[in-house]
Amino acid sequence: MNRKFIATAVATVLFAGISSLCAYTADGQSKSFKLGQWTEIESSILKELNRSYVDSLPLDRIMRAGINAMLENLDPYTIYIPEEENEDLQMMLSKTYGGIGAIILKDKDANVVINEPYADSPAIKNGLRCGDEIILIDGKPTKGLTAQESSDRMKGKPGTTVNFKVLKGLTGDTVDVAIVRERIHIPDVEYVGMLDDTTGYISQSGFTDKVSEAVRAGYFELKEKGMKRLVLDLRGNGGGLMNEAIGIVSLFVPKGSTVVTSKGSTPESYREYRTTSEPVDTLIPLAIMVDSGSASSSEIVAGAIQDLDRGTIIGKRTFGKGLVQTVRPVVYNGQLKVTTAKYYTPSGRCVQAIDYSHRNEDGSVGQIPDSLTHEFRTAKGRIVRDGGGITPDVEIDAPSYSRLVYSLILNGIIDRYVINYAKRHETIAPADQFHLSDADFEDFTAFAKEQEFDYRSSAETLFDQMKKELDEDGLSERMSDEIAALEKAIKIDKEQFIRLKKDEIVPFLEEEIAVRYYCQGAGIQVRLRYDEQLEKALKAWK
Repeated sequence: MNRKFIATAVATVLFAGISSLCAYTADGQSKSFKLGQWTEIESSILKELNRSYVDSLPLDRIMRAGINAMLENLDPYTIYIPEEENEDLQMMLSKTYGGIGAIILKDKDANVVINEPYADSPAIKNGLRCGDEIILIDGKPTKGLTAQESSDRMKGKPGTTVNFKVLKGLTGDTVDVAIVRERIHIPDVEYVGMLDDTTGYISQSGFTDKVSEAVRAGYFELKEKGMKRLVLDLRGNGGGLMNEAIGIVSLFVPKGSTVVTSKGSTPESYREYRTTSEPVDTLIPLAIMVDSGSASSSEIVAGAIQDLDRGTIIGKRTFGKGLVQTVRPVVYNGQLKVTTAKYYTPSGRCVQAIDYSHRNEDGSVGQIPDSLTHEFRTAKGRIVRDGGGITPDVEIDAPSYSRLVYSLILNGIIDRYVINYAKRHETIAPADQFHLSDADFEDFTAFAKEQEFDYRSSAETLFDQMKKELDEDGLSERMSDEIAALEKAIKIDKEQFIRLKKDEIVPFLEEEIAVRYYCQGAGIQVRLRYDEQLEKALKAWK
């Protein structure tokens, strides 16, 4: 019997009855009694395994597997964070860490490569740019390190110094660089700008500490530029702190307005959250852009704005996460991020999906028939429904991309090309003027066709699956001529396919190149000129 099976079996024995801890059993036993019984069984099994198991017992691995198995039986968001991962928790909650402020690329048996330095970071202040290779970190060669080990060595307490030996991408010179680490904060407000003479635009990627202040500052910046209406883009925003969501809603609705209500399993968990500050503007036309990646706090904002009839929600239905998590300390300096309540919009809707199983491939809520949902009314009497996520007032499909484009991105082909581009071009035009030339695209095509990645079309992957099923059914031989003809018709070589999808690929290349020279905001500037969903939203928004 192998160790993996042993660990799984122990986890199953220890935690199979976890649901009984949440209520009194039929025979009147309290959950306290069941808890005591359960922990006694756990201790007994582990002691017996430790005494008699044939090999050395991997206790740390077994216990972590058991804890994870227990929590996975509750919901996807209740997780255990041991002491050694507390820094990752802080990064998740605040998007801050101590370091030099750069995204790195690390291939096996290669140096660390600076991929994307953050704006105003110590990396940029000390002359590091995309394409520079870090040969040594505090005297330790990076070729023998993993990506995680390299990242860990670069991070550290703000105010401390880390020493690099760097091979400069542009010149080929090798230089020594000493950088004093700083507290790096990755901003949630990625871009603030005007889409036209009257339409202001704020792109927000998260809900960490003080993001509502950043949105407030963005509002006043845009008002000075003549803004008459505002788009708050929450597409792909997975959420974060509830109080920041309340802070953003409070900018646009009267003081004292209900934003969200939380309800848990105890009377004490019921709480109504209202705006406590004076708004900056209760009249400006407001549009909230959402999609299936808009979750949690994004749904609090969208749900409140919709229920209070304060603005227009545009895009696709949101993710459907209506659960509140609270971080609780546990023994040995660990943390438990535990679901403590569900939240409800001002009309009384819970945006949590009815169950966790009927989900789309991206995890967002699947199709829920109206018969399983309930009607609610907005402040002005419009009908809205629960059942999972926030359904936009104006639904507009997001653009779809070919399998090739996803493969180029996920396999790092575009990233690697952009790094090579940065090594050969010291500067580019300003982001709002930069365009990839035909010669540059030919250069990319030549680069990409030499890379190893799955470039099959969606049709070809379906064809390959069909061939397997025909083999299993014993039909391949009798249909060999038809199969050969179809295969010839849908096969396309890598270079041809890349050229065919030029219009899809160029916007991604332009965005990523702009980011390497002018940081994240510049990439969004480029993205906006290709954003068909936003363009349609502006036309439909009344």
